[in-house]
Amino acid sequence: MTIDLSSPLPRATACRFETSVAHDADEQARSLHGWTQTYDQLTAGRFVGRLTGLHLDDMHVFCETTSQTLRQTCEVPPDACWFGIPAEDQRVGRIGPQPIGGDSLAFQRGGVDFELLTPGGYAIFGVVVRGEVLHRHAEFVEHADLIDQAAHTGIIPIDTRSKTRFCALLAGMLDDAANAALPDRARHNLQASVLSSLFDLCGTASLEPVAIPARPRRQWIVSEARDYVLANRDRPIGVPELCEHLHVSRRTLQYCFQDVLGLAPASYLRAIRLNGARRDLCGAAPGERTVQDVAAAWGFWHLSQFATDYRKLFGVRPSETLKTVHSPASAPLAH
Repeated sequence: MTIDLSSPLPRATACRFETSVAHDADEQARSLHGWTQTYDQLTAGRFVGRLTGLHLDDMHVFCETTSQTLRQTCEVPPDACWFGIPAEDQRVGRIGPQPIGGDSLAFQRGGVDFELLTPGGYAIFGVVVRGEVLHRHAEFVEHADLIDQAAHTGIIPIDTRSKTRFCALLAGMLDDAANAALPDRARHNLQASVLSSLFDLCGTASLEPVAIPARPRRQWIVSEARDYVLANRDRPIGVPELCEHLHVSRRTLQYCFQDVLGLAPASYLRAIRLNGARRDLCGAAPGERTVQDVAAAWGFWHLSQFATDYRKLFGVRPSETLKTVHSPASAPLAH
């Protein structure tokens, strides 16, 4: 049975979390909205398929597991690109004649028919991203190409050392349904982090030679990054946004931060915001602000993650900072 569903990644319902269990191959095919698919079951036995997915504005991240061997005829939505990453290495699927081994991922542009053969007990992560978003990230953030190498084979070699981290990133996203309710900027940063990790996974080469900036330029880049973060303190500034603002590639940005501060850019940006939040907590008058107020003012939307990061950096909980400031022992002595 062929399934042809509605338009891909619809904007009106773009951000949502989904989970489903199917007991029929056709039912499983219907789970992936926006795809045109035919699932044929090839091995005997009861079929069980599971799909967990997170729809963001320009991206769909999902994990699909199927209990029986399937021949899948698929077509990705026409304005998108699909990356398929096997969740484990023991069972090998195929895209066309090419095996999807532990050192590779599958790729296909939208609007093109392709065939997948997946063995029983197979689990695969999928990332579907709008083509224009992928190309913009490649040009303005990575200064690198990703898909030309896979145009004819459907396979992209990957860095096996990065695969475990990438799969863990996707699994973590799918474990937290609250990601679908994040503010616009936080969702944008989440998408960008997936794309950056995908480029790292594929070990892409730069489209142009990476010129190492002179030391004054490196210091200027770090200083400008700090100023930009502080000027936009109410939202989390991600590395991709900084790259676009400073007109440098992500690799150049990483080199500058490592050279000047000995830190990764993301770690420094988080530390700047945490320090700002700590100063606001220390300067708050009794009853004036809550931890949640201060966290939101500095662009921390996951309160539990904010508390975890805060305690890791400062050794105390943010609530303890607030209590200490307002305790009688910390009040100035009267004269």
